[in-house]
Amino acid sequence: MLAVTADAVNPDDPLAGLGVGQIPDPEGRDGWIWVEVRAAALNHHDLWTLKGVGISPDRLPIVLGCDAAGVGPDGAEVVVHAVIGDAAAGGGDETLDPKRSLLSEVYDGTLAERVLVPRSNVIPKPAAWSFEQAACVPTAWLTAYRMLATRGRLEAGETILVQGAGGGVSTALIVLGRAMGLRVWATSRDEQRRERARALGAHDCFEPGARLPERVDAVMESVGAATWSHSLKALRPGGRVVVCGATSGAGPAADLNRIYFLQLSVIGSTMGTRSELAEVLQFMDSAGVRPLIDSEFELSNARDAFQRLASGDAFGKIVLTV
Repeated sequence: MLAVTADAVNPDDPLAGLGVGQIPDPEGRDGWIWVEVRAAALNHHDLWTLKGVGISPDRLPIVLGCDAAGVGPDGAEVVVHAVIGDAAAGGGDETLDPKRSLLSEVYDGTLAERVLVPRSNVIPKPAAWSFEQAACVPTAWLTAYRMLATRGRLEAGETILVQGAGGGVSTALIVLGRAMGLRVWATSRDEQRRERARALGAHDCFEPGARLPERVDAVMESVGAATWSHSLKALRPGGRVVVCGATSGAGPAADLNRIYFLQLSVIGSTMGTRSELAEVLQFMDSAGVRPLIDSEFELSNARDAFQRLASGDAFGKIVLTV
């Protein structure tokens, strides 16, 4: 089958280890099913893998990709849940299973004509959605939903600040937050991105580090070191910062004095559960919300798609079609 693989890791030139070509189908596993992929979305997780983060060389080559929508063995149109884990081992939450992984970390991922997944890791695709739209949800939009609804416990009328408008998670946070009745502010270094964020539903946008009109109830943080100080300063007393990533670095000054004196909460959030994936799809379908797609490429042109991802110019999701 045609697949996109990480054949080697290179921290300085991640695309040097990218492979696009024919590979054998992996052997089947008890309780797992084949999904014929119709569309798959890229994530920065794929670039991190090519840089050697979170994977050891002995696992290579491995098929990249966490997100996919396609057709199951019974002909049903499905969305693939990327978290491979035992909910019982995580106290009812597979993301808390100490042995949990994502597709493309231990098991082959979704950037291929077919992907093998546990039978329980597929849910029905909304009938009115395209495969391309559905493929965008399982990582970025699920992550955003968990940050807002489950970990952040935000309620209509509260104000959030989304750091770094433009990426898949941040665009999802803006759209979902607005649909949930939140007041949404966002930051970006680029004026064009700020305007696009406003068009998506952000009530206002600011340059990174800018003084805000007032302090917010919660900050959605995925940038890390570059924005951490601003994120803490932006919070009202008793506010919370929900962290799902640290793309600019994971070791900022903690500013513990501010955290304890203002009684701030720092909340980690990673991906989401199968039930949350079903919830966010239902919520988006009911609200008439669809994922923002930056661009689409055929699977055979995956290298061009990865170059687009690596450039940092994408606004929304990059999708591969099969």
